[in-house]
Amino acid sequence: MNEWLWAAAVLTLALAALVLAAVRRPLLEGLVALEAAGVDATLVMLLIAVGTKREPFGDLALILGLTSFAGSLAFLRFGRRLG
Repeated sequence: MNEWLWAAAVLTLALAALVLAAVRRPLLEGLVALEAAGVDATLVMLLIAVGTKREPFGDLALILGLTSFAGSLAFLRFGRRLG
């Protein structure tokens, strides 16, 4: 395992903490945690792409980065309806 994959493993632990915070916090705090989790997940995918030298993971990271903002807007819209 190289340093890129070790960094991805550490950021995956941080991602789990952010998802837990998004679920347990009030709506706006959860939205901030969800935005940070999207950035973190994108970085994890990029680190995996570099660590394994596979370009499709980089493409997946690009798509994840573009769609994470739309997901946070959906979280905000449906969260207001539930709250």
